[in-house]
Amino acid sequence: MKISTKGRYALRMLLDLAMYGADGFVALKDIAERQNISKKYLEQIVPLLNKSNMLKTNRGYQGGYMLSKSPSEYTVGEILRITEGSLCPVACLQYSPNDCPRAGECITLPVWEGLYKAITDYLDGITLQDIIDNSSQAPDFVI
Repeated sequence: MKISTKGRYALRMLLDLAMYGADGFVALKDIAERQNISKKYLEQIVPLLNKSNMLKTNRGYQGGYMLSKSPSEYTVGEILRITEGSLCPVACLQYSPNDCPRAGECITLPVWEGLYKAITDYLDGITLQDIIDNSSQAPDFVI
């Protein structure tokens, strides 16, 4: 499994909104500039996040994007499933119940099930807030 640029950039965009969106909507151009990501590329990611109700949108002057929930309610796993699709390491685990004709006799299936469980447990256990709390790059708002 390899996480694409789309998944990595969506995570960075949502982290940026979590860090800089406390006072209101954030312009896409500002996110693009801070994250060194093309604004056009972010424009391709926004519809995926909007469709999944991850963002609030405001058009016009003072427009932009903000998180629709608290950063502690977004998991990395959720974000990657929206942008990447399934996180399954092998195709036979994409559907439940497993419809592979060899599932009943496959001696490697437990290996792939264990890997999938490790991936999902790990990624679903990390929130945007966790990443910010563990980052030395979190903005300092001390006045």
